[in-house]
Amino acid sequence: MLHSYAFSNFQSFRERTEVDLTLSRKVALTDWMAESETGDRVSKLMAVIGPNGSGKTALLKPLVFMSWFTGQSFQQPVDAGIPAAPHSAAPDEPCEFEAMATDSEGRLWRYVLRCTPQRVLHEALYQKRERFGYVFVRDWDAQSRRYTVKQQDFGLPAAEARKVRPNVSLISWAAQFGVPLATRLANQGVVSNVNVLGRVPMGDQAVLAAAEHFALHENQKTWMSRLLATWDLGLSGVALGQIPVNDPQQPGRKVWFPFGQHRSRGVDFQLPFALESSGTQGAFVLLSRLLQTLEIGGLAVIDEFENDLHPHMLEPILDLFANPATNPNQAQLLFTCHAMEVLNLIHKSQVMLVQKNPGCESSASRLDAVEGIRSDDNFYAKYMAGAYGAVPVFE
Repeated sequence: MLHSYAFSNFQSFRERTEVDLTLSRKVALTDWMAESETGDRVSKLMAVIGPNGSGKTALLKPLVFMSWFTGQSFQQPVDAGIPAAPHSAAPDEPCEFEAMATDSEGRLWRYVLRCTPQRVLHEALYQKRERFGYVFVRDWDAQSRRYTVKQQDFGLPAAEARKVRPNVSLISWAAQFGVPLATRLANQGVVSNVNVLGRVPMGDQAVLAAAEHFALHENQKTWMSRLLATWDLGLSGVALGQIPVNDPQQPGRKVWFPFGQHRSRGVDFQLPFALESSGTQGAFVLLSRLLQTLEIGGLAVIDEFENDLHPHMLEPILDLFANPATNPNQAQLLFTCHAMEVLNLIHKSQVMLVQKNPGCESSASRLDAVEGIRSDDNFYAKYMAGAYGAVPVFE
C-alpha cells in the first residue's frame, strides 16, 4: 500500500513536491480509507485537480516512472537514456524521486533515486524495523567511473552488483538474477494509462488491448459485463469474439474484439464496439485497468479518469474502491479529473490541488492544507468560486 511519494526537478515541477496518502487519526475513518499494518491510516484514493496545463499529469508520472524503472529498466537497450526529464530551467540538475509503501506482509519500505537522463547517481532501498536501515545503497563515483554498492540482506552477488548498467535500477538488475526480494519489488502491481509522453490515447488499440485482457481473465470479464449493464449504458452485457486481421507478417492472426449485447422489444442483438458510444468504450477500457487492480491489490494511476464518462458515473466507479466486497485487497486509486463533483464525494485530505506560476513551475498541495479551510465547507462551491486556487484564470 502506497503511503507517499515525492519528487523534484521533474518536468514542470522544479521544487520538491510530496503526495502524502497518510491521514491524521483525527480524520473520521470512512470506507475510502484503510488501516495499514504499520498502524498508519492511509487513503485508498487521491483525486488530482487543477486547470489545463497546470501539471496534473506530470504529478502522476513519477509513480509510473519509478514502477517502470524498478521493474522493467533492465529490458531497455544498453545505450538508452533514462526517461526522466528535468525542468527545462534546470536541465543540468538531477531529478530526485522517493516513495514509501508497505508490502503484503506489512513491512514498510522507502525507495530513493537521484538520476540524470544519462545515469543513476544514487539509488537506495530502506526497510523499517525499529527504524529505517538500508537494504542497499548504490552511488556513482565520478572519479573512478563506477558504482559502489553496499548491501544488507539483499542477496545480489557483489560481482554482479558492480556490473549494473547506468540506465538500470539495481532492483530490476537483481531480479534478472533471481534475487527473491528484487523479484517481488519488480512486480508491485501499478496499472496506468500514463507513459513517458502522457496519457495513452483512447482509441481502437486501447479497446483491443482491453478485450484481450478480459479474454484472459474470465472473472474480470464477467464482472465488467455485469457492471456495464448495471450502469445503464443501453447494454445487457458484453461478449468477446476473435476476428481475423489482415497481417501479411502473421497469416491467420486473430484478435479479440468486444461486442455490445442489446435487447429491444424482445429481440436480442449484438453491435461491434466500434458502433458503441465513446462513453461505453471508455468505461470498457477503464474497467480493464481498475478491475485487475481491485482483484489483486496494488495501485491504479489514471489520468483524466472521467474522460468520455457522464459525471454521474464517477461515484459508482469510485465506490468500487470503497466497498470491501469489491476491494478486498485494499487497492488504491490515484487519478486526475475535471469533474469537480468529486469534491462532494471525498474528504479534503484526499484531494491534491495543482497549479502553475508565471515562471512555468508547477506546485501541488493537499486541499486540507489550505489555510482557513473547514470540514463543513462546501468544497465544490468554494473551489468553483476560486477560493482554493488551482482554477483557470482568464484575463
